[in-house]
Amino acid sequence: MEGKHLADLAAAAGGEVRGAAWVTGVAYDSRRVRPGDLFCAVRGFRTDGHRYVADARARGAVAALVEDWEAVPADLPAIRVPNSRVAMARVAAAFWDHPSRHLWTIGVTGTNGKTTTTHLIRTILEAGGIPTGLTGTVHTLVGAEEWPVERTTPEAPDLQATLARMVERGMRAVVMEVSSHALALARVDGVLYDVGVFTNLTQDHLDFHADFEAYFAAKARLFERLPGSAQKGPVAAVLNADDLWAGRLVGLTRAPVLTYGLGGTGDARAEDIRLEDTGTAFRAILPDGAAVPVRIPLAGRFNVANALAALAVGHLAGIEPERMAAALAGMSGVPGRFERIDCGQPFAVVVDYAHSPDGIQNVLRAAREVTRGRVVAVFGAGGDRDRTKRPLMGRAAGAVADLVVLTSDNPRSEDPLAILADIEAGVRETAAQYLVEPDRREAIRRAFAGAAPGDIVLILGKGHETYQIFRDRTIHFDDREVSREILGEQGYRCR
Repeated sequence: MEGKHLADLAAAAGGEVRGAAWVTGVAYDSRRVRPGDLFCAVRGFRTDGHRYVADARARGAVAALVEDWEAVPADLPAIRVPNSRVAMARVAAAFWDHPSRHLWTIGVTGTNGKTTTTHLIRTILEAGGIPTGLTGTVHTLVGAEEWPVERTTPEAPDLQATLARMVERGMRAVVMEVSSHALALARVDGVLYDVGVFTNLTQDHLDFHADFEAYFAAKARLFERLPGSAQKGPVAAVLNADDLWAGRLVGLTRAPVLTYGLGGTGDARAEDIRLEDTGTAFRAILPDGAAVPVRIPLAGRFNVANALAALAVGHLAGIEPERMAAALAGMSGVPGRFERIDCGQPFAVVVDYAHSPDGIQNVLRAAREVTRGRVVAVFGAGGDRDRTKRPLMGRAAGAVADLVVLTSDNPRSEDPLAILADIEAGVRETAAQYLVEPDRREAIRRAFAGAAPGDIVLILGKGHETYQIFRDRTIHFDDREVSREILGEQGYRCR
């Protein structure tokens, strides 16, 4: 059985070792420990992994990674470190033989656009003959394999195991969504990035980060860690020139900087943008001055920016402009990102993951630019998350939409009506009509019932998600499925 000596893992972690063991796995959840595992006792926000060392041992853990010797029985081999979360990332990378050293590794971070940009990059690289794995909010992709994920950026042991699988399956590159949580919590500390892509920075996650500066500082860590010269492949910080925060990143990275944007000043930029019902067309000017017509099956100017970021990465990889353009034109879209639901109804229905003020505004503006009728927005806000953004979400929606239907998202432990009242305060500052319907299915039904030919109904916040989380239960709920069911009830034939 493959594995590592505990002493070697202790050296990777920079910790003291007590006892000896042959480790065949790395775990951080005592409930998922398998015989032969090293159990990493991590201090979390709700509980402390040190409390579960005995449970992990009972399930077969042969050693523990801890911050206090007192948490470990004297006869259980262990590694002691100052910070078990940071050490876990180092141990995981060492256990799986540092897989990112064998992959051209691209990290994409920002408030909005990460999922779409990673999929666009993968599409381009694959078309250029570079087998590319992907990890992110929607799923993990390794060749033809696909599996669901629990979080945007996995915990270090899961992430390193995934990267090792990519190497084993012949991937030459990986493109990853890198969340601010992952950067702040050391999940990616064992990953050696070559390219960092910055999409934008707007308000989100201030329930986790102390303030906006802390949020930015977490994102900036990706660019601070980029090397100054090529090691495994081209190195660059690919920055959105239209976002004010990008300027600060220039001074924080050693990597060469490549910019993109719609403002006309980026190294990669767009001209002659044409917004269409089923996508967007534009002429891309690449960093070497080459121009190529591009069409993407994605709506909105913000997706032109995402495509430019992907084209910049493809340019770094040396892929021909025409091949990149053909790849983008042939892609089928991104799950839950401006995803159209077509059942033959005379109004448009779109499902999107937008759940921040800026994200909501971008999606609604994209809809406004291609719709001759009314724009109807159906959305809520997640419970136990950043409360300060809720009225901002309401204001952003009301500033663009004709009708806002407020409903539950994932209320978690909070009262759904209290969440909706927070959002309503922002909507009331605008001229938009609105109604409140806590039941999400009924809210969608009411939006469809009132839609006229030429209108567009946007169901926002959950996108690809297939569940809804309440205080006492989690139920299956997919906005796309529910939309098709309701349209079917109304007599339309869904494909």
